[in-house]
Amino acid sequence: MSDTEQSKPETGHTERYDGRWAPIHGQPYRSVPYRPARMAAAESLAHAAELRERMDQRRTVRQFSTDPVPPQVVRDAVACAATAPSGAHQQPWTFVLVQDPDIRRRIREAAEHEEQISYDGRLGEEWLAALRPLGTDEVKPHLTDAPALIVVFQQRYWLGDDGTKHKHYYVDESVGIAVGMLLSALHLSGLAALVHTPSPMRFLSEVLGRPENEKAFAVVPVGYPAPDCEVPDLVRKSLDQVLVEV
Repeated sequence: MSDTEQSKPETGHTERYDGRWAPIHGQPYRSVPYRPARMAAAESLAHAAELRERMDQRRTVRQFSTDPVPPQVVRDAVACAATAPSGAHQQPWTFVLVQDPDIRRRIREAAEHEEQISYDGRLGEEWLAALRPLGTDEVKPHLTDAPALIVVFQQRYWLGDDGTKHKHYYVDESVGIAVGMLLSALHLSGLAALVHTPSPMRFLSEVLGRPENEKAFAVVPVGYPAPDCEVPDLVRKSLDQVLVEV
């Protein structure tokens, strides 16, 4: 057995470990045992109730403190997001953590340029009317006030060793689920966040030097709420408005 191979005693399989994930494109299906400990019903109910209460406290924040956040907390949140399910387990996402003030400034300038055009009419009156109760406009201070930005890219395809392009599947769905898990992980770790989707977002690939197979999906400012932070007085739909049981 080579240095890069090891036997998995629970399955008898021999696998390669080089420290990096590789696509399983075209490989035969294999499985390993999955035996998580079953949580007692009472404990499960308590955890679910606590999680529901904590997640109900999550709010989208647009007024951030400039105080730094622990970078490892953000990295761990990204690691949580990267456990999301994805089409054919191809994990078609890249998370770019931007902390450099100059790069955040460049992103803000480019975003506000696009947003100005959008608010001047590109969005259309129906969309603008929907936004008015939220108090948003083309000025985006959160892009420079928040000490960190996570720019999420979706990978439209991946390249094989021979340079051939291979399609990813259910990319929008996969990356959307990952972003949702990212928001949850950040909130449960004590940080605030916002999903910002300036349109178009091609400038993000240019500013961050991303390859051509990646397309910007969202910008997520991360930090602590500013001392004078306010959020819209919104009411979430009740459970019976969103859940249908049959």
